[in-house]
Amino acid sequence: MKKQERIWCFWYGVILAGITTIPYLIGMAVQGDEWHFTGFVFGVEDGNSYIAKMLLGQIGDWLFRTPYSTEIQNGVIAFLPYLLLGKLAAPPELHIQLVVQFHIFRVLCISFTVWVMYQFVSIYLEDLRWRRWATVLATIGGGLGWVVLPLGGSSWLGSLPLEWISPESFGFLSFYGLPHLILARGLLFLAVILFLRAEDSPRWSWLAGCVILLLLLVQPLSVLTLAAVIGAYNLLVLVNSLLQRKPQIYRPLFFNTLRMMVPPLPLFAYFVYSFSTDPFLTAWTGQNQILSPHPLHYLLAYGLMIPFLIVPFRKRVWKTRLQWLLPIGWLVAGPLLAYFPHNLQRRLPEGIWVAIIALAALGMAELWRRRPWGKMFVSFSIACALISSALLLIGGMQAAAKPDLPIFRPDGEVRAFQELERISPQNSIILASYNTGNALPAWGPVRVLVGHGPESANLDELLTVVSAFFSEEWDAIQRGRFLEEQQVDFIIYGPFERELGGWDPDSSSALILRYNENGYRIYEVSLSP
Repeated sequence: MKKQERIWCFWYGVILAGITTIPYLIGMAVQGDEWHFTGFVFGVEDGNSYIAKMLLGQIGDWLFRTPYSTEIQNGVIAFLPYLLLGKLAAPPELHIQLVVQFHIFRVLCISFTVWVMYQFVSIYLEDLRWRRWATVLATIGGGLGWVVLPLGGSSWLGSLPLEWISPESFGFLSFYGLPHLILARGLLFLAVILFLRAEDSPRWSWLAGCVILLLLLVQPLSVLTLAAVIGAYNLLVLVNSLLQRKPQIYRPLFFNTLRMMVPPLPLFAYFVYSFSTDPFLTAWTGQNQILSPHPLHYLLAYGLMIPFLIVPFRKRVWKTRLQWLLPIGWLVAGPLLAYFPHNLQRRLPEGIWVAIIALAALGMAELWRRRPWGKMFVSFSIACALISSALLLIGGMQAAAKPDLPIFRPDGEVRAFQELERISPQNSIILASYNTGNALPAWGPVRVLVGHGPESANLDELLTVVSAFFSEEWDAIQRGRFLEEQQVDFIIYGPFERELGGWDPDSSSALILRYNENGYRIYEVSLSP
């Protein structure tokens, strides 16, 4: 990479980080005496859970045990970046520290992954102009999901457009607010780059394996995607070598693949064993349902680039360089991954947009250079690809400028959280509604029964039970039995809990009022022996 390319990557990373930080700066600026900013402008429930994970690291945890469940947990190597980040924070004002650390981490990951994306597309594109445009599209580009808006809504065929719900399908959502996924994508493509370099020297395959080991620690699911892509690449190269009657072409690739598999194999086996045998992890995985939408959504997402894909296939670019078969293999594996019978199928086509762009940019360059109408068509297509991300950015700014739930939390609630942290031991079990329970572990090292879709074990059953507890359906005996079974230490009672029913906690002799301000009450559970 030349000096001017390094300079461009640096400044593009700075600009991208700066633009995507604007909504968060707005949120920080408008919070005040009445509202506190959560630190997120989309995916707030997950965002609160990331801060809660950082808080686990702050109190000394090295293994992940979700605070959103009271089930027995052995702990697992997961969400390690957030656990490590939390160890850099210290009281007081932990929440704001953790939010700032989260976004500093995001900014650093943006710079790293922009550099990796540029390196990857440079393998296939020689023209500096198209290397840059390919990097821009790979990081902030999108499809035609925005056309759903003029049709009368944001949902189509039972789902929002992929640009707005799937960071794996494109990428901007990750750069906007999901640093572990930015880092995972950077590591994924760095492993691919090193693997391709192994064609010149096998030692690069060992280094690629070490990068995959890091990827397992950040986002294990991305390794399954990488395995499918490398498998497709191996298959295409093998078929090509057999068609040419030159099987020796495939042999180095096969051994490089084996070498690359060695470093991450023990950790991969650990994850397979843990998620297969641990009852809590099995329940967590079963509840985590992220299914792919109707196939037409993928056509809407990637159809904009289809005209440009004709050029590399028409030119049979793999005839001159076998490395072209890797992004082509990604395209082949993509539909199989998107509808693989797995409850996280929508997450599996990770990185496919970058592979599409690497191929499409060749077509863009060809049309720009050789067709009189090419410049206009390419410019129009690039502009269309940037609209969805622009709308997400504008929407985030608008949401951050108007304090309201769930992006902000009421001051009275936050004060109650802070008091609960002061009076309760670490890992105390708190009974609260789902909405309160989602935010609470981000402000204090406590555990809740319900608060996060995938991580709250037996969520559907517990939601019904919690609703019954706060309503008038249960009598004192039922409530006492439930509190004892769940080993509840404290109950928080605010607006969300009142919405569940008309039960008055003051009527219970088993509860001691410890806090009562601004419409929020905290009760300590004191059951008779």
